Amino acid sequence: MYAILDIETTGGKYNEEGITEIAIHKFDGHQVIDKFISLINPEKEIQPFVVKLTGINNKMLRTAPKFYEVAKRIIEITQDTVIVAHNAQFDYRILRTEFKRLGYNFERKTLCTVELSKKLLPDAESYSLGKLVRSLGIPVSDRHRANGDALATIKLFKLLLAKDTNKEILKTVIRKETHGELSKKQLHIVEDLPSDTGIYYMHNKDGEILFLGHSKNIKKRVNDHFTKRGDRARKLQKETKEVTYEKTGSELVALLKELEEQNKNKPKFNSKNKKKLYSHAVYQGVNKDGYITFNASHTDGNRANITTFNSIHGAKNFIYKINETFNLCDKVNGVSEAKKNCSKYEENKCNGACIAKEPVEDYNQRAQQVSSKYNFANKSVIIVDKGREIGEYSAILIKDGTFIGLGFYDLNFQINNINILESIITPMQGGDNAMHIIESYLRKNRIVKIIELNT
Repeated sequence: MYAILDIETTGGKYNEEGITEIAIHKFDGHQVIDKFISLINPEKEIQPFVVKLTGINNKMLRTAPKFYEVAKRIIEITQDTVIVAHNAQFDYRILRTEFKRLGYNFERKTLCTVELSKKLLPDAESYSLGKLVRSLGIPVSDRHRANGDALATIKLFKLLLAKDTNKEILKTVIRKETHGELSKKQLHIVEDLPSDTGIYYMHNKDGEILFLGHSKNIKKRVNDHFTKRGDRARKLQKETKEVTYEKTGSELVALLKELEEQNKNKPKFNSKNKKKLYSHAVYQGVNKDGYITFNASHTDGNRANITTFNSIHGAKNFIYKINETFNLCDKVNGVSEAKKNCSKYEENKCNGACIAKEPVEDYNQRAQQVSSKYNFANKSVIIVDKGREIGEYSAILIKDGTFIGLGFYDLNFQINNINILESIITPMQGGDNAMHIIESYLRKNRIVKIIELNT
């Protein structure tokens, strides 16, 4: 017997979320034999982004039952069942947290349709519920509402049961132990960790670092390590006796520290770093008519690139983006294979470089802005981002196109004086991989500012 579950929450800090809506369908493997659907008054405000996502607002929940009023019904409908959910670890954790607040130890076995899907549908492009069910032709309504998502999960689960002809995956995926439950020692470790951005270090009894990583939520990530399944995960859980951390404020700083410290410490459970974190790049050239071109290809150590990527897909998407942003020609940059003019020319979105109509100087002036914005070759700059506390900032130093190191400051004169700046910077040897991390991060995320240095 299964209990197909979906929960909507208020959002907020890890383990401080409240339930706003719950849907449970008791399913015997063939049909639903009982169900419970209800809004829940979480007795706390809903995060604005959650209101926008789900459509559930504080006014709707004022007269809804509080969790303690429906707790008995939830216990009854899930009794002697396996809880099934898409990302079961999240829903089960939220449910257990609510029951713990009432002083009740709620325990059920769980089954995750994300994990099942990865095994039974290995070619799926995405395992998010919405994209996955659409790719399978499963209709879904009321997306991001508990009952709508629960109904979609039922249909997905039926399909997965049918695909599991040997029944081997179901046997191995169903948890033998209670999913997401921590030992008292692990619970103590997690409770002492912050829900902040930074680096965390998992130590053995001798203090040696077994694993180090970065996260935007250290508490949640370490909890994930302790609840993950698999032989390697269990070995790490068994050997970990202490977890320490270092806040960074900035995720970019955390990524760079992770790269540097993994290379130096070589923790037992970290994957060995690749020689290069990237495989492709965008290169600048000139065509027969004198127009600057940009093309994506495998990295070539003999050529200077504009910026690097870990896939050809990412590199080509970058070219699409710069064509739009800087009004560059699709044909010149290889996006269009038109024999004459590109399609944008007919839409008045291209000035005619494809047919050598636009003055080369005008076109190249725009094209040169790409290198200026995205390439750090020969540049000396300070990348300023968030710090570890209010009033503090992080500083990442690049000199002549090379990553030098990073540090933290709270007074402007500390970065306006190059000698003082270099004294507060922790030197690092990130090399090309560090520059790849920096360039990739800046393409996708906002930082406080970039200051050009006059060296």
